[in-house]
Parts: sequence; structure tokens; C-alpha cells
Amino acid sequence: MNQYRIGIDLGGTKIEIIVLAPDGAVALRHRIATPSGYEATVEAIAGLVRDAEARLGASATVGVGIPGVISPATGLVKGANSIALNGHRFEYDISQALAREVRVENDANCFALSEASDGAAAGYGVVFGVILGTGCGGGIIMHGKVHQGLHRIAGEWGHTPLLWPRGEDEVPGHLCWCGRYGCLETYVAGPALARDADGPGARDAGGLPARAAAGEQIAIDALARHADRLARGLGGVINLLDPDAIVLGGGLSNMDHLYTELPRLIPPHVFSDVVTTPILKNRHGDSSGVRGAAWLWPAT
Repeated sequence: MNQYRIGIDLGGTKIEIIVLAPDGAVALRHRIATPSGYEATVEAIAGLVRDAEARLGASATVGVGIPGVISPATGLVKGANSIALNGHRFEYDISQALAREVRVENDANCFALSEASDGAAAGYGVVFGVILGTGCGGGIIMHGKVHQGLHRIAGEWGHTPLLWPRGEDEVPGHLCWCGRYGCLETYVAGPALARDADGPGARDAGGLPARAAAGEQIAIDALARHADRLARGLGGVINLLDPDAIVLGGGLSNMDHLYTELPRLIPPHVFSDVVTTPILKNRHGDSSGVRGAAWLWPAT
């Protein structure tokens, strides 16, 4: 390998840059607050790249992960929760600002690519990466490359319905921000789990495993419902994609019981006599997204 690779993770509150050295080691890492406004955001990213290259004394490829997708029809960003990006030609604009090709990809795809490249799912051919955080996203990696799909929405399983819904708690389902009822995201993302345990105003599910371990029945029951719903969702993924591995990311991926419960709960929902799909915990944690953005340019 003889090329530095820059990855940028563009979020609603922070922008992170990482540089992978030719040997794959992290040569530089830095974070800044995301500025207000689209033009300021583009210039901030360009400034981070220029500063990194000045410190390295070398040029680098650049990849950017964004919390949305670029429409193949218009070239405009759509569906980004960093709303300043929506409706703009971000890939074009950042490439123009840096006078080179910049590769831009959905942040869930970047997560999956990172974990499939040198993370928990390295060595597996087809990998489904899951983000379970404030939202619910997914990405598909096929033999080292992001599978975007015709409309660049491959892996958007958070906005598919909860499979095999049961009872009044799941039918007709919760209203999702996308305008539909019953999206998987409204059942398995962090705020959904918190709401299921502690009521409509709850947002943080981080303390539930400890509460369950202490014997609190509310927490025990909420975690059981969550694992069951997640198992149904992943069962549907296996039925459709049959990946070689599934890797979990996001804040809820730190709940250790998922790695014992999901392998037990998934098989009844899969159309197969045997289900051995590994359910893996991510290796790179919060760094997977920014590392995956760098991996948008393969090592050379």
C-alpha cells in the first residue's frame, strides 16, 4: 500500500476526520463541531482535508460518510437527518472544493464496510451491518464493496415493517418520522426501547441491562420484547439476503445479551432447517463510520 486515505464522518453535531496510513495504521484523527449552514459545512470539511494533508506532507484520497443518501436521479442529498445537506449537490460540491474526486456514502454503509474490511466481519463475503442507535440503519457489503442498489437505498431495513406483528402493542404500530406506521425503527432503535420500558417521554435505554440484571421486571420484559422484535427483523434479512455474517453497531450493540439471545431467537423466523449466521459485535465501535469512509478507497 502506498496511499494515505482520509475518511470523514459528517454528523449533525460533529465532523470527524481520520487518516489511514499506507500500512493501515491511524496516522491522524481530529474532531470539530459541525458548523451551521451548508456552505460552512462544505468549507469546514475541505479545511480539515487541507490541514491534514499539510501535516502529512502528502496528498490523500477522500471519502465522506453522511447520514443520508445521494439520489441517483438528481445527485442531491435526500433523507439526511443533518437537514442542511438535503437538496444540495454535496458530492459534487465537496469534490469541486477539493479539486478531486471525493466518494460519498451513507454512514451505515460506511460502518458495514469498515467492519467487513478489517473489523469483526473481516474475511466474510457478504456482510449485513446494522446500526442500532437513535435510529436504525443497515448496510450491505458484498465481497469488499458497498452494495448500493438501484436507488442507493440497499440495506434500509429500518423503514421496512416489523415482521409477524403481534397484539395491540404492535398493530397498527407506531408512527415513524418517515410518515408510515409500523417501521422496524420504531421498535428496535434506542428511543423505542426506552419508550417501551419507561413510557412516552423516555429516550435513553442505556441503563436497562443493569436494571434487568438487578431483577427489575420492567427492564427484563422490555429487553425481552426488544430482542424478539430484533430477531424477527434479522430473520427477514436472512431470508432475503442470507448473509455470511451480521455485525451490530450503534449504542445498543453494547448490550451483551443480544449475542446470546439473537442466535436462539432468530432461527424460528428463517426458512431453513439450520441457521448458523454469526451475530457479531463490532470491533471498531464509534470509529467504524469514519474508518469506513476511508475504506471507500480500497488499499492500493
